[in-house]
Amino acid sequence: MSQLMVVSMLLFFGLTVPVAVSIGLATMAGVGFDGHMTWLVIAQQLYAALDKYPLVAVPFFILAGNLMEEGGISERMVEFAKSVVGGVQGGLACSCVLTCMIFAAVAGSSVATTFAVGAILIPAMVKHGYPAPFAASLQASAAELGVIIPPSIPMILYAVSTDTSVGEVFIAGIGPGLLIVIALMAYVWLYARRNGLGKHDGDGRLPVWTAFRKAWWALLMPVIILGGIYGGIFTPTEASAVAVVYALFVGIFIYRRLTVATLGRTFHRSVVSTAIIMFIIANAGVFGFLLNRAGVPMMLGEWLSHLFGSEITFLMGVNVALFFIGMFIETSASIVVLAPLLLPVATQFGVDPAHFGVIMVVNLALGMVTPPFGVNLFAACTVAKVPIERLIRPLLPFVGVVVVCLLVITYWPDLSLYFRDLVYR
Repeated sequence: MSQLMVVSMLLFFGLTVPVAVSIGLATMAGVGFDGHMTWLVIAQQLYAALDKYPLVAVPFFILAGNLMEEGGISERMVEFAKSVVGGVQGGLACSCVLTCMIFAAVAGSSVATTFAVGAILIPAMVKHGYPAPFAASLQASAAELGVIIPPSIPMILYAVSTDTSVGEVFIAGIGPGLLIVIALMAYVWLYARRNGLGKHDGDGRLPVWTAFRKAWWALLMPVIILGGIYGGIFTPTEASAVAVVYALFVGIFIYRRLTVATLGRTFHRSVVSTAIIMFIIANAGVFGFLLNRAGVPMMLGEWLSHLFGSEITFLMGVNVALFFIGMFIETSASIVVLAPLLLPVATQFGVDPAHFGVIMVVNLALGMVTPPFGVNLFAACTVAKVPIERLIRPLLPFVGVVVVCLLVITYWPDLSLYFRDLVYR
């Protein structure tokens, strides 16, 4: 049964059937082939997969990110980031990375980060002389921080799928996220100096204090959310609702950018995005239940234990596999299907569950910027109005930078676990 399900799923993927539908059809094929289960099992497991309290955070964080974009919060964040780093050569490109980091501390979505920040900074970088393909590649790569810097929707899905603490996975992403921020900013600064770009990036930027006063309502948002989570004031799930309420308050009463029309558009986008993710989670839950029933996790663990003799070789094999899987399969689907299968094997090799979650999320985030199905790539191309084939060459160095960071994250677990241990140990 398990072989039929996996082969069916891959066949449907090859026929470009949507991911959630492919998983659902493969599940139906498995139940029909088994002959000992009723079709009622599918309905029961669809419900069970979604009947998990932490999943309530997913629609709220999606809505919060969209409200930030429509409510003018992202614009203030951009102005503040420009005031901080915009004065150096290449500062405008650096401010793109810095803004994505700040925006990611609330939004939890890389696609939302791409549109919200890219709509402002890609045209600005092009106006200051940066090549449009470089600007789009930078935005797509920096937007990965949306799923690495907590809170993160893929991290929530990993925690729910593996019964790991959401808070532990969140805080484990802080160190890796900062490492990627520093690495990307260092690369774009060197790129600007080597190519003579960004010499006038400081033109028109606000003084730091002025920009801070204009943006402090926006900058207070990640402080409230992350401070509340790690200060024990509210759970990550409750934090998502707080983020929505705060974004509504600031967008309506402070910046006065949210109207009835914009709210309707924002809620519609959020509902569609939530429905897509939840449909994937529900079908993947049934798929995982059937694989567990067939004993696949145990067989996979034994096979991988024989194939890899140590933690080092196992993690390298996982990284290579996830890199290629992320290129073809949507991140949410990859996590909810693969995490329950791979984590038991990882723990056998002594890998901490929170650390392994960060490795998975960072690795699969690379799939968001690599062809053929990189969603960040398509979003950045849409904003920059550049065909995707022109982004491949400038994109390669950014992918290389993140891959190097991934290796550091993989083999230096304290980078992920130091802050976690401070809070939870």
